[in-house]
Amino acid sequence: MSDPQDIIKQTRDSIRKSKLLLSDSQNVLDYGKMPPQAVDLEEAVLGAVMIERDAINEVSDILKEESFYVDKNQRIWRAIRALDQKQMPIDLLTVTEQLKKQGDLDMAGGPFYVAQLTNKVASAANVKAHAHIIAEKLIQRQLISTSTEVIKEAYSDTSDVFELLDKAEKNLFSIAESNLKRSSENISDILLSELKELDIRMNNSQDNLNGVPSGFIDLDKATGGWQRSDFIIVAARPAMGKTAFTLALARNAAVDHKKPVAIFSLEMSNAQLVQRLISMETHIAADKIRRGNLEEYEYQILTSKIDGLRNAQLFIDDTPAINVFELRSKCRRLKQQHNIEMVIIDYLQLMSGTNEGKGGGNREQEISQISRSLKGLAKELNIPVIALSQLSRAPEKRGGPPKPVLSDLRESGAIEQDADIVIFLYRPEYYKIPTFDDGTPTEGIAEVLISKHRNGPVIDVRTRFIGKFAKFENLNSFSAIDEYGAISKEKQKQNFITAQSKINKEEEDDFEFKRKHKSEDFSSDSDGPPF
Repeated sequence: MSDPQDIIKQTRDSIRKSKLLLSDSQNVLDYGKMPPQAVDLEEAVLGAVMIERDAINEVSDILKEESFYVDKNQRIWRAIRALDQKQMPIDLLTVTEQLKKQGDLDMAGGPFYVAQLTNKVASAANVKAHAHIIAEKLIQRQLISTSTEVIKEAYSDTSDVFELLDKAEKNLFSIAESNLKRSSENISDILLSELKELDIRMNNSQDNLNGVPSGFIDLDKATGGWQRSDFIIVAARPAMGKTAFTLALARNAAVDHKKPVAIFSLEMSNAQLVQRLISMETHIAADKIRRGNLEEYEYQILTSKIDGLRNAQLFIDDTPAINVFELRSKCRRLKQQHNIEMVIIDYLQLMSGTNEGKGGGNREQEISQISRSLKGLAKELNIPVIALSQLSRAPEKRGGPPKPVLSDLRESGAIEQDADIVIFLYRPEYYKIPTFDDGTPTEGIAEVLISKHRNGPVIDVRTRFIGKFAKFENLNSFSAIDEYGAISKEKQKQNFITAQSKINKEEEDDFEFKRKHKSEDFSSDSDGPPF
């Protein structure tokens, strides 16, 4: 029999321990912070899945193993997912048996804990709402973890601040990508939305364009304008005019059609791009603008013609070697602040991927990742994204006219796969080819080759290229100024009718009348014409 004094002592020790535990708990509540969690809801969801056959379908795309804060709940969820993948029934007995097979039954609280879960809820009526709360708690924990890591590194003097910025943005983007997913929609809702869009397009569209106009008539006929969520690649060999062409696209959309456009120039500075735009707009040679070697009349022309550019919503960012995360962040801000309707990137191969894996992988994998990210950006912002790309030397090695093909895209086949439209620029004049296959002179003409078009025709479009001003325009444009600033003979034939002076015409008619009557006067003289 136990000594009463021992019993009293044990009781006092128990009370003391209880007070200490309560004190520690109170200290945590007063001075510490617990990670965001919803343990009761975790248990309720697990119980609902085991008592309701269809509950797993409600929550399987919302929750993942790390969504559960408690380790034993993670193990039970892992067993439930394994049963679901095998298309086996999910209930108390099957989950317990699966935990045994995994060797996790004891670590998951044993059969008693699993059985208790089924008593937590009476039905699975609110299981989806509970799952969303659990998922939100995970996002909070991930944000805390990322922020804590950034704070710790920010205090370190050895950390590179720009690498830290990139890492922070990448981690936050990773959290968003892994947790924010679009749900499926019923086709009736999609049809209703599309019919409303169709009504708007029928009432408001000009020349059957429902996208952002390119400004090139034949190109717009083929594409209907640049469509929302499309990823467009413009590729060419050096000196074909890639930058000039995309500047023309940006200028036409922003100036002529009042569309906000963002340009990310990794190759040229914003000052160089603006000089090119001024040259295109005013037909003053870029080198004269660059040197400031303008005549008085040229300066007056310049100041009078740049009002359209000055008032355009054209945003230029010349950050070198920008990475996909920084680009996405800037585009989101521009979309929010200025509602940009198109993004142009010059050019894709100058972008950098993530900082992870420096020295590992290869450039092809990095370009593939950049390409996929740009397509994702187009879908996320629901705007067309146009990226310039380099070509390999293959066109010039094949022999014959060096027209590019899809396999010439440099460094990655993923570019071809991800792009909705692939356009090549080709100027045979540069290769000293005098005529096209149909006999048309190549002088001053560029071909825009639509080599891939996911939602339209694959055709070749001809445009005019004025080399002195690095300007592309419609082939039948009334502008007749050639690259030397003069009116070209070909444009004279196409756009002008040569009419004679009325005085000259009267003199010719009078001379013809006199000549005719003189010949009639001497026609009966047998001695022949007079001398």
